[in-house]
Amino acid sequence: MTSAYLGLGSNIGDKAAMLSAAVARLAAWPGIRLVARSADYRTPPWGDTDQDWFLNGAVAVETDLTPHELLEACLSIEAALGRVRERRWGPRVIDIDVLSYEGVEVSDERLVLPHRFVRERAFVLVPLAEIAPDLVIGGETVRDALAKLDATGIERNE
Repeated sequence: MTSAYLGLGSNIGDKAAMLSAAVARLAAWPGIRLVARSADYRTPPWGDTDQDWFLNGAVAVETDLTPHELLEACLSIEAALGRVRERRWGPRVIDIDVLSYEGVEVSDERLVLPHRFVRERAFVLVPLAEIAPDLVIGGETVRDALAKLDATGIERNE
């Protein structure tokens, strides 16, 4: 089994329920074992800012799936939960990103690992730092990468 980290986000409908449904489906997927789940964090939209706020979270999993198989599982879960890709960085009912897969670097048309923007996005790093502050991505820990970013507006969802 290999450790991997996933980022989750939603900004349409019942966001908390959608994140919970995604986590439940991940935990039930053959070859994936849920290890840790962050709290949910209310975050402002990023990129395309003309949309509702997001709820974001992170999970740690152990998996015997390959990185591409893990990506396909995430995409299948997104589709099953109603994800429709209409515009880049636009509103979405659910988003599940493979952020890091232990010891693996990938760069092809389907997948880039570690995720190319993980160290630039506080909305990804805040929940990830809760469950894996010492995880090294791109030569620095999640904690150190987060310390360089402005996390204004990111609040733990109670």
